[in-house]
Amino acid sequence: MKTLDFFFDFGSPNAYYSWKVLPGILKRTGAEANVIPVLLGGLFKLTGNQPPMVAFSAVKGKLAYEQLESQRFMKKHGIHAFRFNPHFPVNTLLIMSGLIAARRLGIGDAYIEAVLKAMWEDGLKMDDPAIAAGVLSAAGLDAQAILTATQDPAVKAELAANTEAAAARGAFGIPTFFVGEEMFFGKDRLGQVEDELR
Repeated sequence: MKTLDFFFDFGSPNAYYSWKVLPGILKRTGAEANVIPVLLGGLFKLTGNQPPMVAFSAVKGKLAYEQLESQRFMKKHGIHAFRFNPHFPVNTLLIMSGLIAARRLGIGDAYIEAVLKAMWEDGLKMDDPAIAAGVLSAAGLDAQAILTATQDPAVKAELAANTEAAAARGAFGIPTFFVGEEMFFGKDRLGQVEDELR
């Protein structure tokens, strides 16, 4: 079975879009996804990259066009619940460490669903531990066990190692996908990802 590596951080709206579209791609290609949690802020530091709203803030029309592309993408793929998080940018260290902790507890996918919804549908401030705990509890997950585990040095080390490995492999932003050694960046490359998986 072919595997798709998906470098992922909750802080990217494009990671949300990609997660929504991915199940169809996996079903059509018979592939499986390996979601690899990385820290987007750390990846930016390692590669000298910047968020688009910083990098392109002075480029006339660029950010408006990015927004137009996102609207087209959502329309094409029937994504209706998205709304831009009013607290953006959200520091994702807590929730990304939480993802690693949740996986160790065997509830990674349920955790991703709950946190993506909170971030990109409900507009919640997910770097606030109390808010994150409420979201996880409402989703039926053991918030205390997950948030306690985020302080485990081994969890922090895994997140840092994943981030360094992503940069070493050539990733500079989120979402980044690998099919074998072929790298694809951004939600707009998902068609190419699907072609490669075939």
